[in-house]
Amino acid sequence: MRSFQELADMTGRTALVVGGAGHLGRVACQVLTEQGAEVASADLTADPRTLAAQTFEVDLHDEDATRALVPTVLERFGRLDVLVHCAAYTGANALAGWATEFEDQSVAAWDRAHRVNTTSAFVLAQAARDALGSHGSGSIVLVSSIYATLAPDFRVYRGTGMHSPAGYGVSKAGLAQLMRYLSTLLAPTVRVNAMSPGGVWRDQPTAFVERYEHGTPLARMATEEDVAGAIAYLASDLSAYVTGIDLVVDGGRSVW
Repeated sequence: MRSFQELADMTGRTALVVGGAGHLGRVACQVLTEQGAEVASADLTADPRTLAAQTFEVDLHDEDATRALVPTVLERFGRLDVLVHCAAYTGANALAGWATEFEDQSVAAWDRAHRVNTTSAFVLAQAARDALGSHGSGSIVLVSSIYATLAPDFRVYRGTGMHSPAGYGVSKAGLAQLMRYLSTLLAPTVRVNAMSPGGVWRDQPTAFVERYEHGTPLARMATEEDVAGAIAYLASDLSAYVTGIDLVVDGGRSVW
């Protein structure tokens, strides 16, 4: 029987983190690097704070550029074992017609966000399917959200200037269903799971934070560190017999 350290060890494997320059993407790059993996990070712009062996710039609105990312990684590293998709338009994105009052949310913003939040994961899964299944250690981790299954509590946003776009939860729900679809399609050579964090602290207005924490059993918002263990688990052999699940990391908020 392998030890815990052996199950967590990813030495010799390559991971691609899409959205690697974001808050959660940097965490994914760090924890996978600490586990011994060679890590490639892809985002719209490179970030020197990203702990990755290689960074790539890619516009996920562009299907051809997104699809070409996989052969580019294979050319650089020779293999691909793990795909972590955590790129997304969130409620903090300043795209016009996105994080605003419902009546002002636009179809153009909806379409643009879906292209990144959901469609790019579909494209990457198509492109990476063969490579991920080649070495017996293939794993896809799609970063979803509790808003894939829960409606926003609009009371926590009241008076803060913050908004939860309709397209965010809808696109994350689509991502969760894509996970389920792929988990059966790509089995048994590739495991596919989702990780759904609750609200992550980003120096939001005090009123929002207090209301959010009041509705969360662990009485605080998440930090980046809180999701690191979930990524380490789903990407490695710690979860070798786990596929098709949505691992919720929300401090118990969805229980109430």
